[in-house]
Amino acid sequence: MTAGRGGGGSLSSAAHANAPLAVRMRPRTLDELAGQEQLRAPGSPLRQLIEGDQSMSLLLWGPPGTGKTTIASILSNQTGRRFVEVSAVSAGVKEVRAAIDAARADLVRGGEETVLFVDEVHRFSKAQQDALLPGVENRWVTLVAATTENPFFSVISPLLSRSLLLRLESLTDDDVRSVMASALAEERGLAGAFEIDDAALDHLVRLAGGDARRSLTYLEAAAGAATSRGSAVIDLETAETAVDRAAVRYDRQGDQHYDVTSAFIKSIRGSDADAAMHYLARMMEAGEDPRFIARRLVILASEDIGLADPTALTTAVAAAQAVQLIGMPEASFNLAHAVIALAVAPKSNAVTLALAASTADVRAGKVGPVPPHLRDAHYSGSKKLGHGTSYTYSHDAPFGIAEQQYAPDVVADARYYQPKEIGAETAIRERWERVRRLIRGR
Repeated sequence: MTAGRGGGGSLSSAAHANAPLAVRMRPRTLDELAGQEQLRAPGSPLRQLIEGDQSMSLLLWGPPGTGKTTIASILSNQTGRRFVEVSAVSAGVKEVRAAIDAARADLVRGGEETVLFVDEVHRFSKAQQDALLPGVENRWVTLVAATTENPFFSVISPLLSRSLLLRLESLTDDDVRSVMASALAEERGLAGAFEIDDAALDHLVRLAGGDARRSLTYLEAAAGAATSRGSAVIDLETAETAVDRAAVRYDRQGDQHYDVTSAFIKSIRGSDADAAMHYLARMMEAGEDPRFIARRLVILASEDIGLADPTALTTAVAAAQAVQLIGMPEASFNLAHAVIALAVAPKSNAVTLALAASTADVRAGKVGPVPPHLRDAHYSGSKKLGHGTSYTYSHDAPFGIAEQQYAPDVVADARYYQPKEIGAETAIRERWERVRRLIRGR
């Protein structure tokens, strides 16, 4: 547990020349916060809370390095409140209660208010989260709780209902560039002592993955590597050496994006799990949006695997949901799981061909009238029109399959779905052929 005085305590005194660059460059006001325009806008709840010096607890939900700790620091500094930090990784109920008791004593004794910052609140047990409630309910503390996980799953309802929930978005590449540009130029940063070429800057931006703190850590390491080489220029080679990562040539808006994505899909379709994993790693290392990767897997599961492995779509959708739920870098395991499962799965494009063939017929005008026995028969007068009168209820027929015409006359003999003898579709093929003969009376 750490504590400091707002406006002049350990948070600001820590920002000295020997502190990490990410600490020295921590934004001091909302206007200095990178990204998060929706939170910094005039009249926004967060701005009203800070500038109006209100006492309200916050629950900050967002990826790492998007400003959750910084917002707590700004709230403390700009409102002159004491800052106390509790780590959900190491603190227990005893430490939580002690922090709240100390805040209550300060409030009673001298009227000094406290910002209690709880990082990774989702790691707290229900009992630990319950221990926060008295301080929040009685406003003995202004709680700022941060989480990278969906709070509706990881935070107890009483705490949710007593807090203002703010969603922080991942920083864009331009946001991260701005953060590093400020660090290079400002006195509290590198004070103009270094220049960085475009290739090196692009490399560090990609590696940061929308995390401002990580970008500054990498920049500081690159500056250190340049110094050891006796240079004031951070080039690509220096940046690669400093962070021990080779630059991945990958433009998310250019040919590399489309070429690598194409190779990725074709490798899975071709059942080469090793090649697919290479392209997955390449995309993730280059900072590709994991949601884009997940969407491609969901499409492929139906387009190239289909009913040859009916679990493929379930696996792909689960990976996509995991990306949304837990975010990167942990969701990389879920993506790898799905990629390997889809690569080794039996392949069939029968679903794709069935969709293409049926769509082609419809577009060609083969849209004959619905057979009378299949038409809606629930309204008055429908029977006089012959609607539904000769319909056979499938469950009354042998095997639950009735011999009758379902498709319009114009496509009555069409064969859209033609299962292949691959994987689970082999059994589906046998059943479908039997069912088709029963339906058509052949």
